[in-house]
Amino acid sequence: MREIMRVNMSDLSIKTEPLPAGWARYGGRVLTSAIIFTEVPADADPLGADNKLVFAPGLLGGTNTPNGGRLSVGAKSPLTGGLKESNSGGQAAHAFGKMGLAAVIVEGKPADSSAAYMLVIEADKSARLERVDAWKGMGNYAVAEAIKAIRPADDHFSTITNGPAGEMGLKASGIAVSDMKGYPNRFAGRGGLGAVMGSKGLKAIVVSDKGLKNVEHADKEAFQAAMKVFANALTSHPVSGQGLPTYGTNVLANIINEAGGYPTRNFSDGRFEGVEGISGEKQREVTLERGGNVKHGCHTGCVIQCSRYWFDKDGHYKTKGPEYESAWSLGADCGISDMDVVAELDYTCGDLGLDTIEMGATLAVYMDSGAIAFGDGDAALATLKETVTGSELGRAIGDGAEATGVKYGVAHIPVVKHQALPAYDPRPIQGIGVTYATSTQGADHTAGYAITANVLAVGGTVDPLKSEGQAALSQGLQIATGMLDAMGFCIFVAFPVLDIPEAFGAIADMVSAHTGETWDADALMAIGKEALTYERLFNQHAGFTAADDRLPAFFKEVPLPPHNAVFTVTDAELDSVFDFVPETAAGLGIS
Repeated sequence: MREIMRVNMSDLSIKTEPLPAGWARYGGRVLTSAIIFTEVPADADPLGADNKLVFAPGLLGGTNTPNGGRLSVGAKSPLTGGLKESNSGGQAAHAFGKMGLAAVIVEGKPADSSAAYMLVIEADKSARLERVDAWKGMGNYAVAEAIKAIRPADDHFSTITNGPAGEMGLKASGIAVSDMKGYPNRFAGRGGLGAVMGSKGLKAIVVSDKGLKNVEHADKEAFQAAMKVFANALTSHPVSGQGLPTYGTNVLANIINEAGGYPTRNFSDGRFEGVEGISGEKQREVTLERGGNVKHGCHTGCVIQCSRYWFDKDGHYKTKGPEYESAWSLGADCGISDMDVVAELDYTCGDLGLDTIEMGATLAVYMDSGAIAFGDGDAALATLKETVTGSELGRAIGDGAEATGVKYGVAHIPVVKHQALPAYDPRPIQGIGVTYATSTQGADHTAGYAITANVLAVGGTVDPLKSEGQAALSQGLQIATGMLDAMGFCIFVAFPVLDIPEAFGAIADMVSAHTGETWDADALMAIGKEALTYERLFNQHAGFTAADDRLPAFFKEVPLPPHNAVFTVTDAELDSVFDFVPETAAGLGIS
């Protein structure tokens, strides 16, 4: 029996309860979104006692499912003002899954606003809150070391930590999750959920899986057969089996740059002349020179192995990746072409607890104001560190690209629903523009990764420079992504799933064998629709309208070199993306 653990920060009580029968099919994103929709008022203050912070492994979390160990974190977002699901790798999801926890809900708010707490969840599901006031203001790496120091004989635990940015309530703050080596370098980065964690007075969560075994399947033999098909699809596809393992996520840098959709210097160009210095190929070359391992998984059970560590010139660990999005945001978008500089910025974001996408976009907007120069890594680092000083500048930077752009009078602010756009310009890659505009999450590439058909010819092809077919492409991908997030899958399984029919069938077979119930393609996609419906309705209750499903005007008006493209998908096409919501909502009995 899967359970929910409730941690009440108002009275410091902890209790467990059965997962409601109506949510038995739910895990990950669909569960976090259902909980927030049901239990959090749409008009709640994101940093108030009425908001809740929910951690949930996918339905397959805690099993031996390949690439099935992602963690969903949900709340009302301080940044977007809507329902947020932020997704992270790391070990915590599997630990929750193994102990039978479908979700941990952190609610209420401490009476003593100066208090800092650590939630400890042992393998037997006993849990306690401990005061850790001395850790206030500490970075994520120092907190991780402090936890190791008080558990010296135990290496079977994961950490979820909150940096000083989250403690200060900054809207660009995220939540760190430890990887297989204990580094706090996996992130639920987007949407300011670190600020929600900070508002709860929660500095850290320790999750032990000592002595726990993987969750059993209803039909082990059938699961193993389906798992073999799925794993073979992952390793045989050219993207998930070759490109990502060889060069990491940053394999995309040269590809997107060549396509003319690599946002440079605050989305003013589609190609960056310094891309070679921050490319995946360069990362691999330097990592090998410095004695590093060029591939590993971000959680147990990963067969794609796209994760990386960056080592400094003396061969010491510096940071993860940097991943494609981080290398772009802290690199090309800021006019910086030195990967060591990018890595220093990436580490600083990680330690302070700041979303690298939002921070890179924010620094680029600040550079566009003329306050500091594009390409000035030292000034970028100093500005980044300013975020936790409490200064007027630091507060603006820490609250993200929109807050910074408005304060400093920048004309082009690349945000949707107050959240910064990621590493693909929507003018020459129109499908991703539809996702940015319409996603319930704000501008988010992972919500519906149209790069597949627009650039990589995965799952078919849709001309990236034309509007035709983009709305349908994004809609299908957003629904499928909702399903993958609910199961706990890494987004990169989408490559073989879109190209290899047996891979999608294997997901249905694995879920069926695990749960003992029959799942087919329609049942899987229904879960994706339900996740999006909870989110869409919550956002509408919070005041979102069709006007919020639009890109900033400059994407339609200012041509982007080298294609001199503008975004041409019509408002009517954008408004069609969520046409399934009324029927899905009726089936759920919600409105």
